[in-house]
Amino acid sequence: MPCDSIAKTSGGYGGGDENGSLRNFKLNESTFLASLMPKKEIGADRFIEAHPQYDGRGTIIAIFDSGVDPAASGLQVTSDGKPKVLDVIDCTGSGDIDTSKVVKADANGCIQGALGASLVVNSSWKNPSGEWHVGYKFLFELLTGTLTSRLKKERKKKWDEKNQEEIAKAVKHLDEFNQKHSNPEDADLKRVREDLQNTIDLLRKQADMYDDKGPIIDAVVWHDGEFWRAALDTRSLEDDSDCGKLANFVPLTNYRIERKYGVFSKLDACTFVLNVYSDGNILSIVTDSSPHGTHVAGIATAFHPKESLLNGVAPGAQLISCKIGDTRLGSMETGTGLTRALIAAVEHKCDLINMSYGEPTLLPDYGRFVDLVNEVVNKHRLIFVSSAGNSGPALSTVGAPGGTSSSIIGVGAYVSPAMAAGAHCVVEPPAEGLEYTWSSRGPTSDGDLGVSISAPGGAVAPVPTWTLQKRMLMNGTSMASPSACGGIALLISAMKAEGIPVSPYSVRKALENTSVPVGESPADKLSTGQGLMQVDRAHEYIKQSRNIPCVWYEIKVNQSGKTTPTSRGIYLRDASACKQPTEWTVQVQPKFHEGASNLEELVCFEECIEVHSTEKTVVRAPDYLLLTNNGRSFNIVVDPTKLSDGLHYYEVYGVDCKAPWRGPIFRIPVTITKPMKVKNQPPVVSFSGMSFLPGHIERRYIEVPLGATWVEATMRTSGFDTTRRFFVDTVQICPLQRPLKWESVVTFSSPTAKSFAFPIVGGQTMELAVAQFWSSGIGSHETTIVDFEIVFHGIAINKEEIILDGSEAPVRIDAEALLSSEKLAPAAILNKIRVPYRPVDAKLSTLTESRDKLPSGKQTLALTLTYKFKLEDGAAVKPQVPLLNNRIYDTKFESQFYMISDTNKRVYAMGDAYPKAAKLPKGEYNLRLYLRHDNVQYLEKMKQLVLFIERNLDGKEVIQLNFFSEPDGPVMGNGAFKSSVLVPGKKEAIYLGPPVKDKLPKNAPQGSILLGSISYGKLSFAGKEGERSPQKNPVSYQITYVVPPNKVDEDKGKSSSTNLKTVSERLEEEVRDAKIRVISSLKQDTDEERSEWKKLSASLKSEYPNYTPLLAKILEGLLSQSNVEDKIRHHEEVIDAANEVIDSIDQDEVAKFFLHKNDPEDEEAEKMKKKMETTRDQLAEALYQKGLALMEIESLKGETAETEGTKDLFEDNFKELQKWVDTKSSKYGTLLVLRERRRGRLGAALKALNEMIQDNGDPPKKKLYELKLSLLDEIGWDHSTTHEKEWMHVRFPPSLPLF
Repeated sequence: MPCDSIAKTSGGYGGGDENGSLRNFKLNESTFLASLMPKKEIGADRFIEAHPQYDGRGTIIAIFDSGVDPAASGLQVTSDGKPKVLDVIDCTGSGDIDTSKVVKADANGCIQGALGASLVVNSSWKNPSGEWHVGYKFLFELLTGTLTSRLKKERKKKWDEKNQEEIAKAVKHLDEFNQKHSNPEDADLKRVREDLQNTIDLLRKQADMYDDKGPIIDAVVWHDGEFWRAALDTRSLEDDSDCGKLANFVPLTNYRIERKYGVFSKLDACTFVLNVYSDGNILSIVTDSSPHGTHVAGIATAFHPKESLLNGVAPGAQLISCKIGDTRLGSMETGTGLTRALIAAVEHKCDLINMSYGEPTLLPDYGRFVDLVNEVVNKHRLIFVSSAGNSGPALSTVGAPGGTSSSIIGVGAYVSPAMAAGAHCVVEPPAEGLEYTWSSRGPTSDGDLGVSISAPGGAVAPVPTWTLQKRMLMNGTSMASPSACGGIALLISAMKAEGIPVSPYSVRKALENTSVPVGESPADKLSTGQGLMQVDRAHEYIKQSRNIPCVWYEIKVNQSGKTTPTSRGIYLRDASACKQPTEWTVQVQPKFHEGASNLEELVCFEECIEVHSTEKTVVRAPDYLLLTNNGRSFNIVVDPTKLSDGLHYYEVYGVDCKAPWRGPIFRIPVTITKPMKVKNQPPVVSFSGMSFLPGHIERRYIEVPLGATWVEATMRTSGFDTTRRFFVDTVQICPLQRPLKWESVVTFSSPTAKSFAFPIVGGQTMELAVAQFWSSGIGSHETTIVDFEIVFHGIAINKEEIILDGSEAPVRIDAEALLSSEKLAPAAILNKIRVPYRPVDAKLSTLTESRDKLPSGKQTLALTLTYKFKLEDGAAVKPQVPLLNNRIYDTKFESQFYMISDTNKRVYAMGDAYPKAAKLPKGEYNLRLYLRHDNVQYLEKMKQLVLFIERNLDGKEVIQLNFFSEPDGPVMGNGAFKSSVLVPGKKEAIYLGPPVKDKLPKNAPQGSILLGSISYGKLSFAGKEGERSPQKNPVSYQITYVVPPNKVDEDKGKSSSTNLKTVSERLEEEVRDAKIRVISSLKQDTDEERSEWKKLSASLKSEYPNYTPLLAKILEGLLSQSNVEDKIRHHEEVIDAANEVIDSIDQDEVAKFFLHKNDPEDEEAEKMKKKMETTRDQLAEALYQKGLALMEIESLKGETAETEGTKDLFEDNFKELQKWVDTKSSKYGTLLVLRERRRGRLGAALKALNEMIQDNGDPPKKKLYELKLSLLDEIGWDHSTTHEKEWMHVRFPPSLPLF
């Protein structure tokens, strides 16, 4: 996700005049404006003043972000008049439209749009082929949530006005009726009055149920003989029907060709770009998924000719926008977006990439995206800059990819006094600059520094036009990264002008070796990297080292005698590692860019390196080494035994003996967090009298006692006046896990105490980081005093994850308290179910588009897996793919994306690596899972990938599990266990019983998994709420129950009562039923097939006269006929067939049967009941279909049978149907609606139809909604008709959307 936060009041502290110190200053207008877009802090203003031609000219930056608005302020041209934005690409596919449908224009120049609308083509548009590709898109699918909310409010306001007008009319009509008929006794008048009241009620109810899915855009694509072009019809966005017509649209081609864009409407003010792919079969409408990307681009490159102080860092640089934030996922990045963005950056020959996005990672410097980045950096020489993350202030919180990848420059966020005073508007700015409190810190879990450099992490920068403002304040490492990237663009501009080869290796070295330290302690490097970058100093360094080989020094570290794990630094975190010296083997491997000359570069490379240690009493290394192309290894010894408790940071670094001015050419970070040992019994740790000023951080490292599983902590504050805000973080690092982080932001309005509880892992070092927020209390000069007490609790168990295998056997759990006495009060519930599914279909395809061709030349492949599942009741479901979920960067698979749709192709949910629960109504669903990779073997292995559909159990379905003190307790029903007190040194065994089989939720097939949680202890200050809910307790573990096979049906296999029919009679019945099955299976698509069907029907009717099941099947066959030319004749045939069914049934016999109750134990009576129910249903269906046919004939002839002296066949038939069924039910309600409409009672008809739609539990039926549309149209509610038409395309789309 983006690494930023928007417009929060903030301030800061730090060290050194070089890093932005401003003592006793006061802003004026120019310094205020300059502070909004900070450049002085990194020396960018000095550099451009000295070298005005080196302002980024000649450089291209790829912005990997949420999308850039090319119409935003400052993003039109560069300082030298060139186009600022060279290309705008949606790499995610969120704006893709399927335009594979091709149509031709008629004689009037009209074409039919993808949804059936008639569109007039501009006669001046060139289209030699005459082929028009058509598609459509819902506008809200292209917009951010913020903009969508604004538009919905505006549209709702207009809709409400029209609805109120209709309500006023309806009330007036009712009032006029009441005045004319004050007390009507006539039944017809009563019905008229009821209808008028229904109309008012319907209008009011539809206002309450209003849900806006947004207007629909029609898209048209064609080839003009030179380029693919596209146009949009946006009339649905406009109040004036003459606005937004397709013919008035100025056609656009791919942005990179003509660099033109459009705006949907004046109301939304949203800029968009069009790109055509796949020979016109895909149109991409590119919009941004948040203001973030435009803001980032503005920081790096904005150019304001009339206000240079608001320029970005490199106003001369150009950029391409690579949207990686998927609008469908709320701007979350996807693997597809990341890969396509890298492809685009290489294709456009970019110099730089800025990526202000990131996520936590399991393994640093690992994964598919990292592999592709390494290729782009090492082979194509792009410089990749990325945000370090906003998860500070604790250590080891840097995110991927910026803070964890060797080939990426990770940037931390710095705030200067000027930024605090100007951009953040604090009352009293700090004396010196410092790192923002929330900026993520290193080291990585494998010891790398994590943060390379720092740059200003806040700015008031341009934002998209749809925000209805020019610029806004955002802060985050998202802002620091483009500030650094812009600074690097200045360097590249200078290097190109001065003929110096551009290499990410040499540029990074220059940045790191010329940065100004922030803070006085060596350990501050873990927060700020090598310091605050300085463009002018880096430029001088680059000029001086222009003849130095472009080499990156890869560092691999292993503990001596071990081959794994391999790390990039030394990170001694746990107590065991600090008890004795350790020896480490360091491999330094020079890496040249791909394509370097063997003879001229590799063979000749040789450097005499002087090796230094920043503290030789702790870290010892050899004095010298000779480094050649094949690398060199050496050993270092780390002795932490004499160190005090706490954080210590050192470096081993190498200096070129022949050019010591180069500074360190490689560094091996050594981070030691020596934990304090907890000696008290019971285990309590107190930190008293900690003093805090704004921005101050206190770190404590504690060896968590073995057996501890949770902490209860108390934080007491004193000695301050104004409100204070604190960040409280704890971090533990466990092998092959993401750092275990607990965090809390606590605000103290007055001196008081607050309590926390959180889980921990025994035996692992825990960092406690307490920080006063950098701008909190900045106007006050009082120090905040903090006392922090930590009490360790724990119940050790022999099994953390409990699996109940579906048998009746309980699971034994051994529990003990290792630290102090604890109350053992176990609680366990099962509250989720996961049902496994295999794909019913798997399709592997090659993606032939250029945007999916990797820089290596390999083409990406896609595997689409289709799963089917059914919900008996509405539920919130979450798809789970254990192999792929919750990993974006630390996975070797490229990407994943899923869509859930119903049988009407309506999409209810979309997701990727982080699936979210989506509420679905009951019904059948398809889930399509889309996987991408360039290796076909990987995808082949996934063709039978198991997917789980997870849902929460309803309140009544949640299963509370029971505990017992003896193994036979679950069966015998005795020995229930409630609680006891655990004494240190003594184990206690308890048994967890499986759920009672009768309590298992319905629709839990064999192989399903019930999930829940189990806990053993309670907080000392907790109430009773945790007794039955493990999640309320401090530590809970996962519990799993495997659903066993269903019990065998006892009645299955029992022989039925003796069949009294002879063999010949049974044979005759079987033959008859077989013939009926045959006629049911016959197709009637052609005239010849229909003729054969009629002959067979007539034959069977003569052979089995008055046999109701046969006659019902014949009626069914008639109804299935399509493309009938003589519709009146067809409906007459339906009426005749329905009459035959009706006449074949003894209605008196059926009626008499249902007057009497049957004995359910009487098998013969039950058989007769089923037979009679079938007969009744056949009768009702015949009456229903006859009524529909009568209505169709009336409609086709344009007349009704309600004339004087004429028998009303429809009404008579309807009354017959009322005798047998509820005509208001969803199955037969259509006839009631048509009856009310026929009688002119449109309000009653619409009310009945709405009730029928709501009661219908099946997927929506298109015919019902088409009937609703016709009723709305007939009533004359245009606003409701328009709204319902939009919903029709939501419920019944013509096709599924593209991935």
